[in-house]
Amino acid sequence: MAPKRKDGSRDEPTRREKKKMKMTAARTIAVQSVKTVSFSENAVAGPSNAAVSIEDLNGLPSAIDVEKFAEVWDIKFNASSTSRAWQALPRHLRRRAASHDVRRVPLRLREKARAEMDPLRKKALGRSISKLGKNKRLKRTELFARRQRDKLWLETHIWHAKRMKMDNMWGYRLAVHPTEKSYRPSHRASVHGSIIHDASYHSIIELKGTEPVLKRVLDMSCDPNGPSPGSKRYSSGSRASDTYIYKPGSYPFGLIASITVIWKPLPLSSASVVDPSREGEQDANPASPSQPPSKRKRKSKEKEKEKEKENFTLPDSETIRVVWIMSHPSAYQDILSSIQTSASLTIEASRRENANKEVEVEIGDLRGQVNIFEIMGPKSNQVLRGALSPVLQDKREEFKKFWFQFTNMQTSAEMSRGTVVGFKVVDPRLKFPPKNAKAQAPSTDHISSTIFPSAQLAQSDLWDEAVRTKLARPRYKKKDLDERRSKLLIPGTPLNPERQDDRIPVLLIQRSLEAPEFKTQGIHGWTLIIPSGWAMAFFSSLTFTGTRVGGQRERQTQAFEAGTPYFPRDLPTSTSYEEYATARAKEEKGRWDRKPPAKRPNYEKLGTSSPWRADWHGVLGLPRPKFEEEEEDVNTTEAEAFVSTQREPVDVMETIEEGPEVWLLRGSEAPSVISNMSRMFNQSAALLQEIEKLRKKRGLEGLGSSIKADDLLRRALVSVRIMMCGRGVPEDLAVIYQVSNDEAKKWERALRSPFGAYHEEETEEVKVIKLSEIIPPESSIIGYVTTGHFSLSQGQGFGVGAIPLVKVLELQELAERGKLVSDAVQTPRQYHFAELVAVG
Repeated sequence: MAPKRKDGSRDEPTRREKKKMKMTAARTIAVQSVKTVSFSENAVAGPSNAAVSIEDLNGLPSAIDVEKFAEVWDIKFNASSTSRAWQALPRHLRRRAASHDVRRVPLRLREKARAEMDPLRKKALGRSISKLGKNKRLKRTELFARRQRDKLWLETHIWHAKRMKMDNMWGYRLAVHPTEKSYRPSHRASVHGSIIHDASYHSIIELKGTEPVLKRVLDMSCDPNGPSPGSKRYSSGSRASDTYIYKPGSYPFGLIASITVIWKPLPLSSASVVDPSREGEQDANPASPSQPPSKRKRKSKEKEKEKEKENFTLPDSETIRVVWIMSHPSAYQDILSSIQTSASLTIEASRRENANKEVEVEIGDLRGQVNIFEIMGPKSNQVLRGALSPVLQDKREEFKKFWFQFTNMQTSAEMSRGTVVGFKVVDPRLKFPPKNAKAQAPSTDHISSTIFPSAQLAQSDLWDEAVRTKLARPRYKKKDLDERRSKLLIPGTPLNPERQDDRIPVLLIQRSLEAPEFKTQGIHGWTLIIPSGWAMAFFSSLTFTGTRVGGQRERQTQAFEAGTPYFPRDLPTSTSYEEYATARAKEEKGRWDRKPPAKRPNYEKLGTSSPWRADWHGVLGLPRPKFEEEEEDVNTTEAEAFVSTQREPVDVMETIEEGPEVWLLRGSEAPSVISNMSRMFNQSAALLQEIEKLRKKRGLEGLGSSIKADDLLRRALVSVRIMMCGRGVPEDLAVIYQVSNDEAKKWERALRSPFGAYHEEETEEVKVIKLSEIIPPESSIIGYVTTGHFSLSQGQGFGVGAIPLVKVLELQELAERGKLVSDAVQTPRQYHFAELVAVG
């Protein structure tokens, strides 16, 4: 074999050898050569035969500075890092358009952020305003006022606008949902932690008058189901009443909205709630867990309680009382009109009874005078206890007992529903940052010391308009408090309240979202009402300790998970529902029109007559009116066609049948009404009798002969819960079908089969079919789903909807039959087996 080299010499290395030598040199660390010294025979064996002389160690340092060594390596590591300071922030501090101000990042990252700043960028950020605009520049408040011409901002708007998706709703700019993924964490916070929602957009109407007159005004308009808002249970001011308001004297027709009625408690006759002699003392918690009430003073305290009960002035017919009606902003005008009409009718009736007696009812608008926060979850007690510090001057024993046990409550559900607690707190900015109170194990006397609602516990100065006006602007700004804080000897110490510091009256109202006879647990919390101007001062302290903040989506989800109807989307016959349905239909239709025909469902081919809103008239068998979005299509078609010279006949379906309007049977007594009707042979007469009984309970006259019993039954709707029997999740505007008895048996057999709920075993008569693909006829539609989603509390699909009362009675008689839920907005359409339960 011929040699590879031309001359045949092997002194020159080959390419392979050169590469091997190069790799070896790269993997070898060059070290300084060391002179070898001889060892004695008695030398101890070691890992190496070489020794280092002392002269060779002269160039090395005698010691290593650990701090400098770590700093050098930290600088090298940071220099090699590819992430910037603004990328190292936690998720809740990141912003889509982050400010390049080093003060916007935590202290540990400011040096790194300052080093990353480009000198040219620094100069650009520090640019001055052009000379032409300096004289015409608007102040910050004026600029914000200009941006609120067509809508109003809440006091916490800027905080929400940086972290939430905002939208114009009901004349306000409100937060819809957080920008970060927080659907499941928000639900966990409402069940296991705490979540807060700024509900300051709610409207409050104030009524002033004598107690008998105010009770007649409320009875004329409020829902007759359950206790009256004017009953002794609520008129003392110890509880808040959650009810529904109707047009005056028109129950069961004319449903407007859900409201909360709060009575101002009667004042004490001799003893004042706050001791003015202790006004200058340091404020703190009136009772701490480590200092329970003394046992030696129990007998004297019991005597004081009896005296304090005697100190309350007894109400008479001439005592002026005050009532607050808190409602949703979408129904404010309708509620105000209903209250004004009820007051006018009541005054006229009183004058007919006694012409010499003057009767007056003052109606005031408190919008913008108070702020409202809804704090839900089992940890809401600890959050409120840690953020609020009641004044020491409050000497009410009932409040001291409540505040002592407030922290140890597992949840606010331990309190009576709607309990009202009034007290004064010091400026929460003085003890910022707050710390959540820690709950202790319940003691043996926990049951015996249960807090009951009382008028003494509900006393508050928040009802006084002069007090609210005085506190509309805090006396000290944040910079003034920071200056006081800088003079403290120990940094981080809370500021001691001084005589000049503000004392803010607040109201705490127990709030529960729960459905009776429902398998999921309710969601409980508190409603905090404070004067206007103090929203951010309280909001910062309430959210500092990890409380999540929710928007409209989170508030609606809480009601959905608790199984309760949510206003206005789950009350089909209310006036606000029509506005909501019209706006939603317009939005959905616009989204459908923007899609090409190949990418959108063909509702005409699918047989869907009303794809964008629920057709309640069609469900009840009444002539179907034309909606706004359908009239637009008709106008477009007629404009494109030729104009006919002949007079066309009027369509019979366009004329609305004369009779009462569609109404919704709801309330705490609705299940008993349905059960009584099912036992009667003439169900329409039984329904009319039950409605007349409820009207008589509130002193209302009968419906009269113009309302027929058959028309009353024919136009009635009932709210229902939809619970899936297997797979499937109902969505909004899903259609509810009634299934025949044979098909229901197939579904039951398919659900029990090992093949699953969507396949049936092959037999001689029936082959393997997919029941979910069977399209039921349009005549079997019995209702619609107003709210449908996957329920996290139940772990399956769940929905809230409405069906006719006639169908409810029919389904009770035929209990073997099932119900079928269809999603009308998906293609291909899927049908799932479900159960319906009437909601009160």
